[in-house]
Amino acid sequence: MHASCTIFCLIGLVAIYGKPIEDETQENVDLRMPNVRPQTPDTYLCHPMKTDDTKYITGFVPHGESMIAHHILLYGCEEPGAADESVWNCGEMEAKEKSNDYPSAPVCKSGTKILYAWAMDAPKLNLPKDVGFKVGGDSAIKYLVVQVHYKNVEPFVAPNNQTDQSGLTLQTTTQQQPKEAGVYLLGTGGNIPAHSTVFMETACLYHEDMALHPFAFRTHAHTLGQVVSGYRVRDGEWTEIGRQSPQKPQMFYNVTRPGIRILPGDILAARCTMKNDLDHDVQIGSTQKDEMCNFYMMYYVDGKTLPQEDSCWSMGPPSWSFEDFDQGFMNLENLPKNISTDPNNNEVFHATRKMVQQTQNDVDRLREDMEDRFLQLLEEIGTVGQGGYDAPEFREYEGPGYQGYVEEGPGFKKVHEEWEEEY
Repeated sequence: MHASCTIFCLIGLVAIYGKPIEDETQENVDLRMPNVRPQTPDTYLCHPMKTDDTKYITGFVPHGESMIAHHILLYGCEEPGAADESVWNCGEMEAKEKSNDYPSAPVCKSGTKILYAWAMDAPKLNLPKDVGFKVGGDSAIKYLVVQVHYKNVEPFVAPNNQTDQSGLTLQTTTQQQPKEAGVYLLGTGGNIPAHSTVFMETACLYHEDMALHPFAFRTHAHTLGQVVSGYRVRDGEWTEIGRQSPQKPQMFYNVTRPGIRILPGDILAARCTMKNDLDHDVQIGSTQKDEMCNFYMMYYVDGKTLPQEDSCWSMGPPSWSFEDFDQGFMNLENLPKNISTDPNNNEVFHATRKMVQQTQNDVDRLREDMEDRFLQLLEEIGTVGQGGYDAPEFREYEGPGYQGYVEEGPGFKKVHEEWEEEY
């Protein structure tokens, strides 16, 4: 009797603890390239998935190798760039012209939102408890699109002829999450002169009537990037959201100050510190030979409504810096002393100036070229046409984020004061 009970109890323990009981509301969803063979370096390929029923993404498992994929991005779209295609070229214009292997189209035709980004062998990401990205159903995200930027295509061309399945596994649940997640992206255009250290800066006023709760950040730059840092500026006081070297794994890190909130009237600001030891200038662009300056802030809101604002852009140097911000009080005298300090080794970087004589025509020509490249970059990431970045109007406006229409109207100050009292 005792032996029988022992055996029965052991079987019961194995049944309970030997294999986790699966939650029927949870599902792992693969969104990976369908055995593609890109033939041209710096090819951007997109692959869509329709999202019918409501799901909440609570985690991201990347499948990629940094020697092959420069980055993997996950977008939410109201309508994908090529609804009838399984794969399309969704990247830089020069690469499109060189390759006819796939049809060309933007990432999204409408409703572009960035949900996740991966680079440099970053590990998987699990969101905090009760937080998720809502997709499908009555959400604005009807499609998910994964984008892979292939910097090395050697394995896929003859005679190797291999195929690729880079992408993501999405950890999802049908259980409604109390807090909805979003991503706010700060970035710049700009030029980095040869043999110089340059600060690329952007800043925007946040004015929507809801609090953002940042919980993770990610930095992105190419080989010239030394430090990327993001801040909340409130009443002239700078609070760090995150700071990291983009030469480290480009994963989402915990924010510097847990519990930080972004309230209406706050300013969101970011700086990329770039060091160019090359013999030629480098500009912001979408190939691996160009540079990028991006600071991603992942946040949640209490409730079901996300802000319409999801990005902040400036022209960058030499056209724009923090000194050109005119939407609020930044108090640059209170700029953090470690804003350009690498947090891993405490190396401090100081801006230099390239002392050359340029005619006004040279300056105008550089500005025009940078504007063209900047607008092209915004178009490729799905920003043009989404947030007021209409090309003719944008050329007349050099402020960040194209938020020139934001003014401190009646009741705005009162709302801000109420938020301060509550938080």
